[in-house]
Amino acid sequence: MRPPTVTGDLLRLERVTCRYGTDPVLVDVDLAIAEGQFTGVVGPSGSGKTTLLRALTGAVQPVAGAVVRRRNLRVGYVPQVDSVSWSFPVTVSECVLMGRTDDRRLPWRSRAEQAEVTELLERLGIGDLAHRHIRALSGGQQQRMFIARALLRRPQLLLMDEPTSGVDVRTRHEVLHLLDELHAEGLAIVLTTHDLNGIAAHLPHLVCLNTRVMAAGPPRDVLTADVLERTYGARLEVLEHAGMPVVVDGYRADVVQLRRTAS
Repeated sequence: MRPPTVTGDLLRLERVTCRYGTDPVLVDVDLAIAEGQFTGVVGPSGSGKTTLLRALTGAVQPVAGAVVRRRNLRVGYVPQVDSVSWSFPVTVSECVLMGRTDDRRLPWRSRAEQAEVTELLERLGIGDLAHRHIRALSGGQQQRMFIARALLRRPQLLLMDEPTSGVDVRTRHEVLHLLDELHAEGLAIVLTTHDLNGIAAHLPHLVCLNTRVMAAGPPRDVLTADVLERTYGARLEVLEHAGMPVVVDGYRADVVQLRRTAS
């Protein structure tokens, strides 16, 4: 194993390979996350996106390669909402408080902690839900609650697994607007998504992943028919609308072309 390279990045994966049993999930992955970077990771189900995030957090250890983190790096993590037990007897405020990082681990909250939780919930627009049970929240409210919990750690890097999965268009726009605000304040963000058009095309930096990194860079360079076919194993076409790339499957692209020809 070659020694890790010391860089100015917040975090770097160097030729990282991860396995579950004998099956490789990530192979020779190189990825650098700089201060203030906003990156989306796209790929099909089973491509290793969640494992990539878990490797970044340190929850999964690579069998080869190196994960290099800045000393004392603070990382916040927002899981997929589908992975949460919504019957767990906890309120919104109590769930957010679980994100605290102090070493005291006291079972009760201090006044300062409660004030910080209240401030975060108000900022994210769910201050009036502090005492509501978590199962009584909408999809967008659930995401805001977990973002608040992650922000309680005062992270330099925020990792999010499918933050808009299963939410409506309005909620997706609200979440993206919130992430844009956090990014503008200097927070580095890495999120995974299946939504190539609603999210990925609007991010400044993308990574196409299918066990290996197929491509990385700005959406205009990454969202190409060749890269997407290698990533998804199927023909996808890329059109342009209002200066933005729009991904459609091959059949729909043929229909669009036929309609244009007919007109």
